[in-house]
Amino acid sequence: MHSNPLTRRAALLGLTALLASTAATAAPATAARAGELDGEEVRRIPTDRRVAALTFNAAWNEDGLADVLATLRGHRAPATFFVTGEFAEAHPQALRDITAAGHGIGNHSHTHPHFRDVTLREAEQEMDRADRAIRTGSGAAPAPFFRFPYSEVTEQGIAAANARGWTNVEFTLDTKGYLGTEGGMTVKEAVSRVADTLTPGQIVQMHVGTQNTGADVIDALALPDIIALLHSKGYEITDLRTALPGPGR
Repeated sequence: MHSNPLTRRAALLGLTALLASTAATAAPATAARAGELDGEEVRRIPTDRRVAALTFNAAWNEDGLADVLATLRGHRAPATFFVTGEFAEAHPQALRDITAAGHGIGNHSHTHPHFRDVTLREAEQEMDRADRAIRTGSGAAPAPFFRFPYSEVTEQGIAAANARGWTNVEFTLDTKGYLGTEGGMTVKEAVSRVADTLTPGQIVQMHVGTQNTGADVIDALALPDIIALLHSKGYEITDLRTALPGPGR
């Protein structure tokens, strides 16, 4: 018995559509991010609106983190934390606290090396080790962002991050609070650095932790004034996870 050619064609088209749908479903969720910001070194949110993003790097200890989270909670302000894999392994509860508060956690490499001095394979290993440590420590999927240690951006590093579905997010302005009082930094100076460079889409880089345990965490102390400054200038504090182009946005 011979089947109708039109029937066979319809069946084949239906099977093709089913296979395409299955493949799309099976693809990693992060793969959908690839595209608009691939190859880019993002230093500000692409917008003309008065919005700014708060970000914190974490590579040492967790000094100041509790104060930062309390301040963010009090102002209902979102932030993104870029942590190293070594930090994640040493302070898993800190990662869980960040996640529980609703903030994003981005990848800041595993050991915080100079990426201009590493091979592509070493760069990939740094990213992947940190990703595993962040997932294990936080119990959640990280935000799809990578920030280079020392902001030493390399083309091969951006390509490796993009291949993993991550956007390279650097910063518009670093408060330099990480220098601490011992490095000549003050709360007033940290706030002034934000004020002097304020621009739509600004990404502010700060730090939690200290190189010397027990030292002042300038950025934790300055954060309330930085938030007050942004609000006084009519700026909304935005979440990078929704502010940057991505799937479905």
